[in-house]
Amino acid sequence: MNETLKNAEKEILKDLLSQCTEPQQLMFKRIYCHLNLELSINEAVDKMEESKMDWAISQCERTVYKNQLK
Repeated sequence: MNETLKNAEKEILKDLLSQCTEPQQLMFKRIYCHLNLELSINEAVDKMEESKMDWAISQCERTVYKNQLK
C-alpha cells in the first residue's frame, strides 16, 4: 500500500481511538496488540498489521457513533 495512505489510515484510527473511553481502548489493544498491552494506544496503532487497519477503523467508527448516542 502507498505509504501516504497507510499513514492517513493510522491518523484516522488514532483520532477515532482518542474519542473512545479507556476501557474501549484497552479492548482495542486486546484485539490488535494482545502481546503488549502496556503500549500507548498510538504505539499500538503504529505496530498494527496493515491488513487489519480497515476493519479496525470500521469498528472504531461504530463505537464512537454509539458513544455519541449516549
